[in-house]
Amino acid sequence: MKPLSGLDSLFLHLETPATPMHVGSLHLYDLPKGYAGDFHADVKRHLAGRIHLVPLFRRRLHTLPLAIANPVWVDDVDVDLDAHVRRVRLPRPGTQAQLEACAARLHSSPLDRSRPLWEMHVIEGLATGQVGFYMKIHHAVLDGAAGVALADTLLDRTPAPRKVPAPARGKRTPADALGIADLAGAALRHDLAEYAKLVRHAPALARMLAGIVRSARGPAAPAARRNLAPGPRTPLNVSITGERGFAAASISLAEAKHVAQAHDATLNDVVLALCSGALRSWLAGHGGVPREPLVAGMPLSLREAGNAEYTTQATMTLVNLATEIEDPVARLRAIRDASGAVKATARRVKSLIPTDTPSLGAPWVLGGLAALYGRSRLADALPPIMNVVISNVPGPREPLYAAGARMRTYWPLSIVEHGVGLNITVVSYCGALDFGLVAARSAVPNVRAIARALEAAHAELVGLTRARGPRVAGRADDIGKRSRT
Repeated sequence: MKPLSGLDSLFLHLETPATPMHVGSLHLYDLPKGYAGDFHADVKRHLAGRIHLVPLFRRRLHTLPLAIANPVWVDDVDVDLDAHVRRVRLPRPGTQAQLEACAARLHSSPLDRSRPLWEMHVIEGLATGQVGFYMKIHHAVLDGAAGVALADTLLDRTPAPRKVPAPARGKRTPADALGIADLAGAALRHDLAEYAKLVRHAPALARMLAGIVRSARGPAAPAARRNLAPGPRTPLNVSITGERGFAAASISLAEAKHVAQAHDATLNDVVLALCSGALRSWLAGHGGVPREPLVAGMPLSLREAGNAEYTTQATMTLVNLATEIEDPVARLRAIRDASGAVKATARRVKSLIPTDTPSLGAPWVLGGLAALYGRSRLADALPPIMNVVISNVPGPREPLYAAGARMRTYWPLSIVEHGVGLNITVVSYCGALDFGLVAARSAVPNVRAIARALEAAHAELVGLTRARGPRVAGRADDIGKRSRT
């Protein structure tokens, strides 16, 4: 039995039919030459031999009496892989657009809370002969960084599967054996520990806030203040329904790094600039580009180096996207300055940002507020704190394999909310930046248009950079081959 952290539980309490709170990924796999097997069956066998390596695949929610506090994780003694690993077949001709539409449909439905909170779908029928693979896991279970660590645990670095140690033998207590006293005691111990932690960190937090106030008058103050200005109202910032759209895009990691180096920026600055350029292009045909710059919510990892714990350890920061600037290079440099101000503040507060909080009464309060916020359509009236969420997750550098098949893409799918109808997440994988764009269809009926604009923004920025320096070698041709069906 393991109590959920306050941050993990938040994703449970904020979930509604219109706002499922799971994250996912979509992959293309190249089957081995001459393969004549059943990849769905092979995946289930592969997973059955490794499920003991991943505790989250056996964790099931168990609620406390009267839902007085956050649920706890309990061990599911018998996980039904037939219920969790499913087969989907695309209709002919099996195009990329059909694959993306299938992923969007699968991403729209909430997970069954009576089972461990994950699903896998093997997607057959692609015209290329490849196999699609979609996986989703509740955000209460893990974040993007933990998802990459999960892939490394489940998959192999070579076509030949590695040897996996057998599961340890031991008696596991079924959830039904837990009594009210056990559950209530776990909640009380958890909350007392969190109250003590808050008191212990209060002096350091006060000193840190005083330091930030003093530094607000320094050279970086203008950029920091721009990050805190509210975003303009756009078609993205409305109340949403549960229907989703999804589009994927892949660009050369080498080209993006060259652009970053040429402009004294980071790779994340380039990602933000590409998204900014794509949104400018899209908004030009959907109400016009606002005079005020768009603001992105940018998740900030709170993980220490080497921490691969399966939980959510991140917070949200705000960064100005400089969308009012027409010139792509000037826009990138403005984003670089704004992002630098965010990072300077984040370094000070990172160690003091809590990922856990006392939970007594939280399910009632937060669940009620989430339902009320959606029904009242307040997102249509309130000024947006952020216009879009943009997340950049470092992924594996070398190819991964499942049951002998090579994984070619790592397109992530994340969460949209009332008032923020678009999420752009990117994972670096095997020499490419793989973008996954998830949108509420009520806000963005055709998210593929934004994906095309993102690819065009990349080509434009690379072209401007090349015009000022030596040509950079990338994997653009290979990426085009692997991601078009």
